[in-house]
Amino acid sequence: MNSTVIQRTTASAGLIATLLMLVELPLYFVYGGPPPDWNILTRSMFGLIGSALLVVFMVGLPHLLKAHGPVYAWLGSLSAVTGLMWLTVTSISTCLEVGAAIAAPDPIDPTIAVTGTYLLYGSLSKLLIALFLIAFGTAIAGTALLPRWTVWSAFGLAAIHLAFVPSMYFGNNPADFYAANGWGTTATTGGLTILWLLAASVALLRAPAIRTT
Repeated sequence: MNSTVIQRTTASAGLIATLLMLVELPLYFVYGGPPPDWNILTRSMFGLIGSALLVVFMVGLPHLLKAHGPVYAWLGSLSAVTGLMWLTVTSISTCLEVGAAIAAPDPIDPTIAVTGTYLLYGSLSKLLIALFLIAFGTAIAGTALLPRWTVWSAFGLAAIHLAFVPSMYFGNNPADFYAANGWGTTATTGGLTILWLLAASVALLRAPAIRTT
């Protein structure tokens, strides 16, 4: 597979994945109380498919950076590994929520009832995403593979995620902005990350063909 195919495949996977995740996100806010199972299953299906496609995006990054030297190949690998860890953590969280909803005799709100997801969606994900963004931004700054806005926006978004790491100290009410499972900690930062990945995928798709060795 040549570098152009890898670049287009990486970008297309990121684009489709983030569009699916943008469909998933609003489904969390359709119901004020415990949602019906169909809502939980549907939003989770979109999220899991999106996460699977983002694996292609994460794995493609090191291949597009390796021609610029071992330092950038290392940064690409670091961003890919942390990105894959984040996807694993969020996928496990989703599966825990779906399993609890299927097993419960009555409708539940898994964002509250499944306590194991608080840190998986919250503080741990914030750390992993921040590390991914910092590695990604540093690599792009040195190689100029993408426009400069992808660099400063990656660093800015990483700072936002790091600011939410201490949210574990502020309870478990999802209606609160800054809580372990609050709408700021999960939905807002998650939505910003999806939009950033969408924009980065479009930029990669439109970028000139990247030569790799």
